[in-house]
Amino acid sequence: MDSIRNTPQKPLSLVHLMQFPRQSPRPPLLILLHGVGSNEHDLFDLAGLLDPRFLTLSVRSPITFGPGAYGWYPVTFTPQGAVGDTRLAEEGRQKLITFIGEAVDTYGADPRQVYLLGFSQGAIMSLAVALTRPDLVAGAVVMSGRLLPEAFAHRADDAALRGLPILAVHGVLDTVLTIAEAREMNRKLSTLPLDLTYREYGMGHHTTPESISEVSRWLTARLDR
Repeated sequence: MDSIRNTPQKPLSLVHLMQFPRQSPRPPLLILLHGVGSNEHDLFDLAGLLDPRFLTLSVRSPITFGPGAYGWYPVTFTPQGAVGDTRLAEEGRQKLITFIGEAVDTYGADPRQVYLLGFSQGAIMSLAVALTRPDLVAGAVVMSGRLLPEAFAHRADDAALRGLPILAVHGVLDTVLTIAEAREMNRKLSTLPLDLTYREYGMGHHTTPESISEVSRWLTARLDR
């Protein structure tokens, strides 16, 4: 039987919530990454809506911005768009890479089936790790995110990225990370040999049942392969 551990766990380097999978000796691993100013509880309900074969970990970002508010790096929203602290973003990328290895080892997950699913800043970090360390992940879901220029500049070579599954979903009414940023991300990612799926929805900076259904179908299709 599936079970949920909904109290924060920290045997590893990052606090997280955990949902156990259906009985499996080496389950696929799904890591959920929330947006800036939120916490590990924000996306945890998604675990019950996605494929039950996943061992799902919902991770708390390492930097504290306030009570219950965390992030991977500080960000300032300007008329020209979001401006992030590139040094701390790189530190966050390294921390996420470390956590992936810890999680696989500690929970006995299948290292060939590690998926990242992030929203907003969590999506940015998911994509950054997928592009730079495709050896660690089997795919990534980018929900209402954007592409860090540094991640694109320091991406793995085409041979390593070839066929890597990426799903990007974005709202055309998003005023936080705009649809223009999402379309520019899609344009740049389309120049790489990824297995890229890009979807737009009539929503703002949030999720909808329609977008979550797309995410759920995509993840299940990856496991069924």
